[in-house]
Amino acid sequence: MTLKVHLLQEHDEELLENIKRDLSEGIEISCDEDLPDPPDYDILVCGVPDEKSITASPNLRHLIIPWSGLPRKTRELMLNHPDISVHNIHHNAVPVAEMAVTLMLAAAKELIPIDASFRKNDWGKRWNVRDMQLLAGRRVLIVGYGAIGREIAARCRAFGMEVSAVRRRGRDGGAGGAAGDVAVHEASQLPELLPNADVLFLSLPLTDETKGMIGEKELSRLPDGALLVNVSRGRIVDEKALYENLRASRIRAGLDVWYNYPESQESRASTPPSAYPFHELPNVIVTPHLAGHSDGTEALRARELAHVLNLTLREGTPPGRVDVELGY
Repeated sequence: MTLKVHLLQEHDEELLENIKRDLSEGIEISCDEDLPDPPDYDILVCGVPDEKSITASPNLRHLIIPWSGLPRKTRELMLNHPDISVHNIHHNAVPVAEMAVTLMLAAAKELIPIDASFRKNDWGKRWNVRDMQLLAGRRVLIVGYGAIGREIAARCRAFGMEVSAVRRRGRDGGAGGAAGDVAVHEASQLPELLPNADVLFLSLPLTDETKGMIGEKELSRLPDGALLVNVSRGRIVDEKALYENLRASRIRAGLDVWYNYPESQESRASTPPSAYPFHELPNVIVTPHLAGHSDGTEALRARELAHVLNLTLREGTPPGRVDVELGY
């Protein structure tokens, strides 16, 4: 049996060779922005396919999105094709977790303001470090305990932090429990967990259920001085409530995800990420949705794609299936 795979994107010889290096015999893979002729692929690898690419091959059984998440357009399309399963890969879990922890450290240690003042030869911060937080022994709450959340947990535990997590149905879809040294809770327990969260990480998908789930009421439950790190999607947190809590200096934040994005290449240098001036606040670290990128991310993508395709050849279906109805 031969498994035929088409990667629908601009031809990338380096990516293709990196994937092929780890592929099992019996898998044929092509990479091009056009469909093969004849279109007889069993698996399509594409983030945002169109109707033609989904229906062209009578053999298509699986759509693999080559990153985490389910784009809105893809969800709307695939709801009309329930016979084709949709799958994610999680190659970027380590880079995202590294950036999440970097944001935590930078915000906790006031790294950016200190760097800015010292660049002006001002040594004053050396004798004014009362606001630099010690992280060892602090309590971490990770909302969204998938591949990224688990990587964040491992790094926080290495700092000597106490880690708990929330996922939609608790541990393994059950009623919660322990995963190693991490206590895993159901989403319904979030309100009672927030008052004990010195650091709140958000690493969950944006769905109708999660949009706005962290609002004024939830933010007000966090202890004074708590630190919020968002590497998921901006609109999981209420924009105005977050800004007002930061402006009042009640909490700190590290934000990699936003509410407004450039619509063209020309607008990349002039698009404000929010209706509120987060950039003016000294207690927030801001980055332009780049947590998943690194000098090794594409190599990780190739390796993970090869691994997923090998499993599919051996077991008949890819891992990481997305529930299209739920949106993740």
